[in-house]
Amino acid sequence: MDYRTLGKSGLKVSTLCLGCMTFGEADDKSFMYEVGASEETSQAIMNRSLEKGINFFDVADVYGQDGLSERVVGKWFAREKKRNQVVLATKFRFRTWDGPNGTGASRYRILRTVEASLRRLGTDRIDLYQIHMQDADTPEEETLRALDDLVRQGKVLYIGASNYAAYRLTESLFVSELSRLERFISLQAQYSLLVRDLEREHVPLCQKFGLGILPWSPLAAGFLSGKYDKTQPMPQGTRFTKWKERWQTFDKERNWRILAAVKTIATELGATPAQVSLAWLLKKPTVTSVIFGARTLQQVDDNLKAAALVLPDEAVKRLDEASTFEMGYPYDFIKNIQGRW
Repeated sequence: MDYRTLGKSGLKVSTLCLGCMTFGEADDKSFMYEVGASEETSQAIMNRSLEKGINFFDVADVYGQDGLSERVVGKWFAREKKRNQVVLATKFRFRTWDGPNGTGASRYRILRTVEASLRRLGTDRIDLYQIHMQDADTPEEETLRALDDLVRQGKVLYIGASNYAAYRLTESLFVSELSRLERFISLQAQYSLLVRDLEREHVPLCQKFGLGILPWSPLAAGFLSGKYDKTQPMPQGTRFTKWKERWQTFDKERNWRILAAVKTIATELGATPAQVSLAWLLKKPTVTSVIFGARTLQQVDDNLKAAALVLPDEAVKRLDEASTFEMGYPYDFIKNIQGRW
């Protein structure tokens, strides 16, 4: 396992990050209903990941009802006594209680969400505390000042953003510098061969200002795992048998073209489509650690091999070409004149 420095910090994390969203069997009130792993399996997944060199775990307060996934991770810490071997990341922002202040990123709410996460996780600190999405109703300075206070108190060590528009992320970095507040060191965002929109604004922004990118859904909800075939019925037991409407957004010619290229290269390298898809992301600028989810030990073992997979430049180029997308205005205009944007 390789380790990289996360953004402009001294924090070193494994190039693969264990996503804990599937930990715990959520009830039918949760969006994770029937797609989670049992607590026993979740603990086995954490043990296997740590044994193989993954030191970076990512969770959130909305994964499973009433912070279920955080509680599963907290029980593992209590049982295994390995808290100090893990760089622990969690997130806040989305609704966790009723009422007008039950969602968002106000100071009022942040001071409550952090205490709730600390209790569920059974720890005295959160290593990377991330806002799960920008909050249009709360001034960025208010959010940053609250997070800065948590860092000063030692309850949070580093802060990060997730699902931010580029303009808002730039504003946040400006406010941090102007007011001498803690700044984000990372951006957690959707990024995969299917979804490359970050390359318009966010990748150049993160390169310029030193933020590490943490891709989520790197296998595009499992589409890039290789289990799907355009000519075959959908395999039973996959998440798309439950999320049938979402499948319509994946069943497109461009996506099947990408998957075909991934499968071809995987065969050439003696790897799996999932490993190739993860390795492609690890070759991208500013990507520090790729977040992968797992519901079985077999999935963990399969994904772990991506960290060691050497993807030739020629293969990267073929995947880039297969997954090419329209940059749109003004990017294409600028590139036509200057050769780059």
